[in-house]
Amino acid sequence: MSKQPEVRVNERIRVPQVRVIGDDGQQVGVVPVREALALAQSRGLDLVEVSPTARPPVCRIMDYGKFKYEQNRRARKAKKKQHQMQLKEIKMRPKIDDHDYEFKLQHARTFLLARDKVKVTVTFRGREIAHQDIGYKLIQKVIGALADVSLVESTPRSEGRTITTVLMPKAPKTGIKDHKPGAAPEAKPGAAEARPRIEAGTKE
Repeated sequence: MSKQPEVRVNERIRVPQVRVIGDDGQQVGVVPVREALALAQSRGLDLVEVSPTARPPVCRIMDYGKFKYEQNRRARKAKKKQHQMQLKEIKMRPKIDDHDYEFKLQHARTFLLARDKVKVTVTFRGREIAHQDIGYKLIQKVIGALADVSLVESTPRSEGRTITTVLMPKAPKTGIKDHKPGAAPEAKPGAAEARPRIEAGTKE
């Protein structure tokens, strides 16, 4: 990974002249670097090189410590906004009752809407392992119930005494409205006038 170039501050700025911007944002002009450094120190601030490739380099008088703090705070805030996708797990039994099924299904939906993946696991105990078809049917039922918010990343498969599948959240909608099945098509302008009109009192 390439490192960002280090910002030169105060005595680390080793060029004959610099263009200076004051702490109020106003142009001071091109001055010897020693004079610029003395000006910054007289105000209890730092001389910070903000454009090293310019000729001469551009420096700004500022509180460098405060500047770094604000820069780091913005970086942390931006990092918090970036959602790191996690893998959540929902466990079920092949003979799960309706209430428990709906409760866990709602949890899975919540995770998917929060942009996390969901691993659905059906666990068998004892002789239940002889009826894996029940577990596969339950997995398919979950997949169908969550099809509006998820895609199957890992197809259902048997692992020892469990059957698992992994669902991933669907991409957000683009906002384009789809035509709903069964909806009446929009009437075209002038369609109602296409039929011949019979004048009152005339005979066909």
